[in-house]
Amino acid sequence: MSTLNTYRRNDIKGYDALEELALDLFWSWSHSADKIWQRLDPALWELTNNPWVVLQTVSQEKLENTLADPAFCRLVNDLLLNKRQDEKASTWFQQNHPKSPLTCAAYFSMEFMLCEALPIYSGGLGNVAGDQLKSASDLGVPVVAVGLLYQQGYFRQLIDKDGQQHALYPYNDPGQLPITPFRKPNGEWLRLEIRLPGHSLWLRIWQVKVGRVKLYLLDSNDAANLPVYRGITSELYGGGLELRLQQELILGIGGWRLLEELGLKPEVCHLNEGHAAFAVLERASKFMERTGLPFKAALAATRAGNLFTTHTAVSAGFDRFSPFLIEQYLGNYAKDRLGISLHDLLALGRLNPNDSSEPFNMAYLAIRGSGAVNGVSALHEQVSKGIFSSLFPRWPLSEIPVGHVTNGVHMPSWDSAMADDLWTELCGKCRWLGPVDKLGKEIRSVPFEKLWKMRNEARKALIEYARTRLARELAARGESHESVEAVQYLFDPNTLTLGFARRFATYKRPNLLLYDQNRLLRILTNSQRPVQLMIAGKAHPQDMPGQAMISEWMQFIRRPEVRGHVIFLSDYDMMLTEHLVQGVDVWINTPRRPWEASGTSGMKVLVNGGLNLSELDGWWAEAYNPKVGWAIGDGKEHNNDPSWDAFEAASLYDLLEKEIVPEFYSRDLEGIPIHWIARIRESMAQLTPLFSANRAVRQYTEEHYIPAAVNYQKRAAENGAIGKQIAEWQNALAKHWGILRFSEVKIETTQNQHIFEVQVYLNDLGPNAVEVELFAEGFEGQMPVRKKMECIRQLGGRTNTYLYRGAVPSTRPAGDYTPRLIPYFPDVQIPLEASQILWQH
Repeated sequence: MSTLNTYRRNDIKGYDALEELALDLFWSWSHSADKIWQRLDPALWELTNNPWVVLQTVSQEKLENTLADPAFCRLVNDLLLNKRQDEKASTWFQQNHPKSPLTCAAYFSMEFMLCEALPIYSGGLGNVAGDQLKSASDLGVPVVAVGLLYQQGYFRQLIDKDGQQHALYPYNDPGQLPITPFRKPNGEWLRLEIRLPGHSLWLRIWQVKVGRVKLYLLDSNDAANLPVYRGITSELYGGGLELRLQQELILGIGGWRLLEELGLKPEVCHLNEGHAAFAVLERASKFMERTGLPFKAALAATRAGNLFTTHTAVSAGFDRFSPFLIEQYLGNYAKDRLGISLHDLLALGRLNPNDSSEPFNMAYLAIRGSGAVNGVSALHEQVSKGIFSSLFPRWPLSEIPVGHVTNGVHMPSWDSAMADDLWTELCGKCRWLGPVDKLGKEIRSVPFEKLWKMRNEARKALIEYARTRLARELAARGESHESVEAVQYLFDPNTLTLGFARRFATYKRPNLLLYDQNRLLRILTNSQRPVQLMIAGKAHPQDMPGQAMISEWMQFIRRPEVRGHVIFLSDYDMMLTEHLVQGVDVWINTPRRPWEASGTSGMKVLVNGGLNLSELDGWWAEAYNPKVGWAIGDGKEHNNDPSWDAFEAASLYDLLEKEIVPEFYSRDLEGIPIHWIARIRESMAQLTPLFSANRAVRQYTEEHYIPAAVNYQKRAAENGAIGKQIAEWQNALAKHWGILRFSEVKIETTQNQHIFEVQVYLNDLGPNAVEVELFAEGFEGQMPVRKKMECIRQLGGRTNTYLYRGAVPSTRPAGDYTPRLIPYFPDVQIPLEASQILWQH
């Protein structure tokens, strides 16, 4: 292996084995090698959880002495042997899809949360990306990932003595990160060149090993670049729109070029949010080079292999760029690489292609360049249908082409050692390496006393961690020695512990608990049934309302009567998340429905026996039932209604006072809260398998990746022959659709059915290019009725007019059904790839 800015000790026998272990992020969820790094430097390991830093920092003498210990060497060699055997072992994918056409799925994301040692993430989007890579590794799904290496990453948070947030940007020294430069066989560092206005941009390529999965990171901090360009990948979600556009060009265009340079040929390109949508352009461009097809035909061929996952619940959340910026950065690219005009390029990202003032929407580009689109929860599917309905005018909302794959989390990354032991005892070591539908049955057999013991130990471990972390924070901001020492007596390991940790943004309503501060205080300070609360979260540096909400919490915590009952732990990161989700009894989530697309933080407590108290939004809207947790809200949308906030705050207090707190403190003769533990056991059994990344990745693989690979290969065959035909068909639709029309309609009703006959003028399209259907809206929660009508004959004496007939049951009135005309081409997704529709009036 070749690294940069590192102190290499290859002359020490056994060092190579340590290096191989440290540079594979499998350690971040297996924890089998933790004792190695603890042995080398226990203090540094506890602070950083970064084996590569430990290995780079430890003295040569300590390293030599430790490696001279036969027991230590046996441990290292055994771990390395097990790791290599695991990598070669047969996986779920190999066993269940041995003849799959899927050989590679390329996963593009702006951020990845893999471990605290690689801080290139902000929050939920990176969480989903990182957990899906880990599960892909566990399951053997052939995934390769592409992202950016940020020199500073997302900001680090400091809360000052006045309760104000400050943003810090420490430098991510690549030599201290568990990554390696990607080198060619001749030893040359792989670098890519892409053109920006007036200059070339050189991108260095780094490699991250995530078990069986490789993640490649592009980095603009190359010495050959202009100083202004070296900083393009400096900061995640920082700077202005021009910097964001530059980053997304690197991710999408540079990322796909990288895959080509590596000789990889992914059948599937998975866009984790619209940031990477430029990849669909570059994929089409490369296909044009190989086949000689024009852009529209190349896009028709390649989009079948593209999947767009949207995580955004409001239309304002999508990246939009001015036409001027698109022209500046992509005008020549469109002309020289794609062979299209600037107008046609802008049209891919616009609702109205002829509105010269309309910005370029990255989500629109992703939709128009993909063969499937999905949201990240059942509710988010419905929300997304509404957001994108304007792209499919006159189509019923139920048919807007957005599905859903509800997010899940990588349970081995978030379970505590105690929870891992419990699950292993009941379900086996390999429980997350295949189907998980039978795990619930095993968990339901665990004795109540064993679960309660686990929960007590987990709560105690969290409190000890929180005390240490808070003491360090207080000392860093200059609090008195007495204040720092007093932290060691904060919180009681036997007290009901609530957790609330997430990004502080107005729609997440992190201050709903503070709506009635005196009532909250009474709940917290009840001497017979006390409650303690841990808070954490960041507000974006430009989000002033979010920062004000942090300050409000800090002011509340400083009240003398509150001290000892609530703490705010600053710099919410992956390490803090791990401890919180492992130890809290109840996880609280209070977003304003329906703005939480999915949410994953509450999923992480499931494996550890934590319970959820949440708004019926995102994943909890489909997960909740009274046996597994608690819910606020009525399952409807109320926008920004202040009276509804008041109602839900009161509901939150009521649940705590009347249900949650009494149930926790209601004990049997053995001191066990029977009803509480029963709820925990049911939550673990029902929800943990269902909301795991294991389930999500298997669902993506079987419902999207494999079908997309099949469709892409069909369209790409014979130099994209089918793609060319689709483009010609789309052109014909655009030319002729406007003058198609229905003429005479006849309806005959018999005892059992309505028989419709309709005459349709098809101009020059012909009946093979369209379908005529009878459509009726669904009722009582049922799906709409779609009945294909049969083309009976062409009508003599009437040019290009055809007679269609169809019958439907007479259980509904004939007036419920409306004939409609829609495009048709084999295996083409309608209306995603052709949005025309004509209704008979």
